[in-house]
Amino acid sequence: MRWLPLALTLTLAPAAPRELPAQEHPGPAPDRGGRQTLLTDSTKALWVRPLASLLVPGTGQLLGGHTRGAMYLVAEALLITRALTLNSEGRRDQERYRELATVVARAPYDPALQDTVFEYYEQMGRWVESGPFDTDPGPALVPPVDERTYNGQIWQLARTTFFPDPTEDPPPESPEYQRALAFYASRAIGPNFRWSWRNAGLEQDLYRQTISASDEAFRGATTTLGILLVNHLLSAVDAFITERLTGTGRPVQLQTGMWTTGRARRPGFSAAVSIGL
Repeated sequence: MRWLPLALTLTLAPAAPRELPAQEHPGPAPDRGGRQTLLTDSTKALWVRPLASLLVPGTGQLLGGHTRGAMYLVAEALLITRALTLNSEGRRDQERYRELATVVARAPYDPALQDTVFEYYEQMGRWVESGPFDTDPGPALVPPVDERTYNGQIWQLARTTFFPDPTEDPPPESPEYQRALAFYASRAIGPNFRWSWRNAGLEQDLYRQTISASDEAFRGATTTLGILLVNHLLSAVDAFITERLTGTGRPVQLQTGMWTTGRARRPGFSAAVSIGL
């Protein structure tokens, strides 16, 4: 699990004495029609503006006459653009590495154009060959023993897990052998998805780079969506605090910042709230 960098600072400072007018009239002034609206009624704005900011960051601040709402809107646009860009890059690289897998590694075995889980493509980058699923042309399932292949390594893991002595095979009808065989069959690569990068080392290197770039782009898009959610929540909290304390005469200031860290340029977020007493 990746955590998003987030910093929050709260500062309480003495506020200047509030000068009361000679006569105060409770409640907002009526509009020309003699009726109060949701946007001018301070009692209703306490909830309307935070909800507006939760839906579209910055709108609650702008409705209250605070220009910093534009900052939330700009951040929203930038984050949405970034998330869409990263998702597009991830899908583009995903198509590239799947095409490489089909036309190079799987081509010798006449593969059907079938898609499968991401773990399969990960293993293709780690192993040169999947190896055969069954080495016996007859009806019995006989796993491969070449541990340089993916299927051979899976069979060795099954032997180590279920055989009393991994160096000696028990009778095929024994419970130990049958459990090991079931373990192998559930994890090995079947004949429809067999692959080999033999004599295609450069293509496999390109495949590894492309699948890594795709995975990194998708992770970046997910992280950006998390920051997007923070932007919504922070804008709503900002609008609520502002409306809550403005009625008491306490000045409120909120400063926020965003940055990127690491080679992957992952975004971080900070906020500082200053409330007058």
